[in-house]
Amino acid sequence: MDQVEQTSPRRPGNLAGPGFPAPPDRLANHQEDDVDLETLVNDMDASLESLCAAAETAPLLRNGQHPHGRPPGARPLQGQVAPRQRLQRSQPMHILAVRRLHQGDQQLRTSSLPAIPNPFPELCSPGSPPALTPGSVPPGPAAAKQDVKVFSEDGTSKVVEILADTTARDLCQLLVYRSHCVDDNSWTLVEHHPHLGLERCLEDHELVAQVESTMASESQFLFRKNYAKYEFFKNPTNFFPEQMVTWCQQSNGSQTQLLQNFLNSSSCPEIQGFLHVKELGRKSWKKLYVCLRRSGLYCSTKGASKEPRHLQLLADLEDSRIFSLMAGRKQYGAPTDYGFCIKPNRVRNEAKELRLLCAEDEQSRTCWMTAFRLLKYGMLLYQNYRIPQQRKAMLSPFSTPVRSVSENSLVAMDFSGQTGRVIENPVEAQSAALEEGHAWRKRSTRMNILGSQSPLHPSTLSTVIHRTQHWFHGRISREESHRIIKQQGLVDGLFLLRDSQSNPKAFVLTLCHRQKIKNFQILPCEDDGQTFFSLDDGNTKFSDLIQLVDFYQLNKGVLPCRLKHHCIRVAL
Repeated sequence: MDQVEQTSPRRPGNLAGPGFPAPPDRLANHQEDDVDLETLVNDMDASLESLCAAAETAPLLRNGQHPHGRPPGARPLQGQVAPRQRLQRSQPMHILAVRRLHQGDQQLRTSSLPAIPNPFPELCSPGSPPALTPGSVPPGPAAAKQDVKVFSEDGTSKVVEILADTTARDLCQLLVYRSHCVDDNSWTLVEHHPHLGLERCLEDHELVAQVESTMASESQFLFRKNYAKYEFFKNPTNFFPEQMVTWCQQSNGSQTQLLQNFLNSSSCPEIQGFLHVKELGRKSWKKLYVCLRRSGLYCSTKGASKEPRHLQLLADLEDSRIFSLMAGRKQYGAPTDYGFCIKPNRVRNEAKELRLLCAEDEQSRTCWMTAFRLLKYGMLLYQNYRIPQQRKAMLSPFSTPVRSVSENSLVAMDFSGQTGRVIENPVEAQSAALEEGHAWRKRSTRMNILGSQSPLHPSTLSTVIHRTQHWFHGRISREESHRIIKQQGLVDGLFLLRDSQSNPKAFVLTLCHRQKIKNFQILPCEDDGQTFFSLDDGNTKFSDLIQLVDFYQLNKGVLPCRLKHHCIRVAL
């Protein structure tokens, strides 16, 4: 079978085809013998030519019959058969001959080429095909894509196409890039449930598509700042009061030891204290002694006892997530404004299965929610916190803008005299730069005295220029400003400016310090016919609010802390 059988040319009378029955002995051995393809094709061409020639010379009668029963000039076939067997279907033929012809042709083509060594001999054995054949490796599935709609604080939205493995950090970086925002690693994706009055910030490692599969149709994603997302890694002692934390082993109380106890899976930290707990399926609330462990959230059925027989499981950490209550008093009748909720992943619209709890103050609620995140995710949270820090350290040599050659060749000049001179003293050069920066204010003041209608009129400029800044939120209420501060993280130095509701000419600075929100009124005052703004009854005056914010970002002054982070709203 390794060589093609060579057969002698056959006459057209020996062909097996339509109208040409093969001899009986040939039909019997047809399934076993191989066929010479070239000879077979030549014989078929010759027979077709003879048929065409006979058809052209003999006239046809009705129904295509010849006058004498067969075409003139056609020889009688050997082994004449009955009329009913005159037409037969062609017999099936082996295609082995075709394959051998292709193999022989391929050998002729490659015999003249030089031998190319196999670059991967370890994948092939001497007598077997390669280990990885095209059919041995299944084709990889195409990456599934889906559309996610994300809303901003001002109500605008944007539809983004994501992959199945897109994390919350990946989506936030994409939105930061498309919205032309500053990526300071404080942007977050918020899971918002308006019908349940719940919301939470997604962890950076969570898959967006997986979280969306557990959300109801009324729920949505929000794109928002959250400066307190990893603040507990910087100041853990501010988040965990000593009276609320107990350890299974002796702890020295340092910040490093405090974090290691939470991140180490072998340690057994425990958060304990009294909470208001809402009974499932009822409207009543009970004040119970609650403790949070790695195994779950428990309440004591007998006072403050933590004996195993007195502890009852309230919620499991593995199959649930923790949320903040947006309007606990109004929607659930909560006794305080510091409510939070442990929601099972299977729950979508059923408020009866939510485990609602209330703390006495904001610090206690923050402690419970932060401990829940640390006990549930552990080292994943620390990795989420360290990745931006490491990336920032790698890019630190390129963080400052590179000065061009022309900028490096600039020098400070003094043109106050008849001839200009180069200012070589750096202190004098810096004071000259500051004076030049404020020269436009002095010129606008002089033009105002002369009665000029300059577009840089100080009274007009000071009342308009601050409205272009992100930290100014316009005419919003005190409650709205407090809500924005809470949503973007209760960290020291978080602030915003707004119009005063009591004095139409004044403004209000809303500032967060030690998880408490305070308001400071900015009053206008006049000096030499020019309007200034002051926080300390005119002791420190500023020509506009931009100067005021710049000053208190560098100096504490009369404020409890410096201004560090401003609340911002972006339009998607």
